[in-house]
Order: sequence, then C-alpha cells, then structure tokens
Amino acid sequence: MLFTSDFVNARIKTSGAEINLVHGGTGRPLLLLHGYPQTHVIWHEVAPRLARDFHVICPDLRGYGDSSKPPSAPDHSPYSKRAMAQDMVEVMEALGYSEFSVAGHDRGARVTHRMALDYPDKIQQACVMDIVPTYHMYKTTDQHFATGYYHWFFLIQPDGLPERMIGADPAYYLSEKMKRWSAPGTVFSDAAMAEYIRCFSQPDAIHASCEDYRAAASIDLKHDEEDLNRKLECPLLVLWGAKGFVTRTYDVLGVWREHAKNVQGRALDCGHFLPEEAPAAVCEELLRFFGSE
Repeated sequence: MLFTSDFVNARIKTSGAEINLVHGGTGRPLLLLHGYPQTHVIWHEVAPRLARDFHVICPDLRGYGDSSKPPSAPDHSPYSKRAMAQDMVEVMEALGYSEFSVAGHDRGARVTHRMALDYPDKIQQACVMDIVPTYHMYKTTDQHFATGYYHWFFLIQPDGLPERMIGADPAYYLSEKMKRWSAPGTVFSDAAMAEYIRCFSQPDAIHASCEDYRAAASIDLKHDEEDLNRKLECPLLVLWGAKGFVTRTYDVLGVWREHAKNVQGRALDCGHFLPEEAPAAVCEELLRFFGSE
C-alpha cells in the first residue's frame, strides 16, 4: 500500500456503483478526486500530510481503479460528471458527512465542478487542478487545442475504436500519456506506476474511461449549457502547472471567474500531475485554503 498505515481501505455502494477508497486522519472531511488515467494513488504523497489536519477520503471514480465499471447507455449518462458527483456525495453521506470540502485533479476536477453546481449546500470549499471548465474548452477549440488534447477527440470515437487501439498495449499508452503531460525530467514512483498500469490494463476500465470522455462531449455539455448562467457559490481554489498545456492556452483565473463568484489560485512549478510533481506545494496551498475557515 502506497499510503501510510493509518489509511484504511473501504468499499461503499452507491445508487449506481461500488466505490473503492482509502481514508485516514481526523478533523473536517476533505475529499480528494483523481483524474485520467490514474486512480486514488495520485494522492499518495499528499494525503498523509493532509491527514494530520483533516479526515482525508481518496476514492477511485466509477470506471477507474478498483471501483465498479457500470454498464453504459446510448447517451453515456452512467459516466456523466453528474453521476460521478452523485457517487461522491453518497460516499460522503455513508461516512457521516452532509457537508465537506473537495479537491479534484483533471477528470476529478470536472466532477468537483459539477458537484459544486449540483450540491451547493454540501460543498463548503472546492479546489480544481489543471483544468478550465469543459464547456469553455470545447467552445474555444482550435488547432492548438486539438493538437494538445487530441485524446479528447480520440477517446470519444464510437464502435470500440479507442478501446481496441489502447488495449493493444495499455501500459505503453498510459506511460506515454504521463510522460507527455508531465514536466521534462519527472520521475513517477515505480509502485504508483505499477498500480496505474494494473488498473488501466483491464478492458472494462479502458472502456469505462472512454465512456467518461464520451459523456464529456455529449451529456455533460448539455448539463453545462443548462447552468451557463449559474456561478459556483463556494470559495474556489484553482491550481495549475506552470509547465503544462493549460497555462500556455488559457487565462486560467480569468476563465474561472466567469464560472465562480470567489476565485483564487496560482500556477505551481510543474506539469499536469500536480499532486505527484509538486506534492509539497500542493499541500501548502490546500492547507492554507481549506484551513482558512
């Protein structure tokens, strides 16, 4: 286990999935959500420090890691960010929390955004890492975006095309993705990489992750359009990598200020994978922000 011994594993059934997680620490609840193509393991260097001050909960999103991979549907709704957000609210309720704070990276940040919109009475504070809203990214697509984020357009292809191509060598695909998105010279933990590869090599996990992206290009955009005139009510911390695509492409805080009322944040000295590339800086920012109540 990559986490310290005071973290324990649990499985919690929600109305649509069975969620695998680790949790530890005492204090106010803090939910940490991973992104693609990883699992809760991305938090292995961050969670133990945060657990000195918070009860830290690190789940695998539905479709990822050791969480269940529910059957999808023609509209991809089982892998919508709304469905994933509902999973997380139900997980926190099962742990005894009707209100909590949340930080999400990559896909987990998109779940965090949807959760804060759908459950404003439950989310006290939120942090999103290395994204701007999905709707904004699709609506401002150009050649630069399509080149840097080609996977958004590859993974949504129908008829099992991406599943078959990734499935030919999932370890190579995952390793290459993490190499391309991280800052030059980044070295990931061998144990963490082995865990990512183990989980991502499952055919149902590859399919579920494609469904996540298919949902993002369809039903998630519909949900986002319905909420275009709403801004997040909770305080929002935005962090991103100074050596990554997002910082080269967007006025990150400017975009988020169009979608949230109370925004702060900055770039960290790393690429896309903030919790693994810059764990000390991530801890410092999260402790400052979530400890500000």
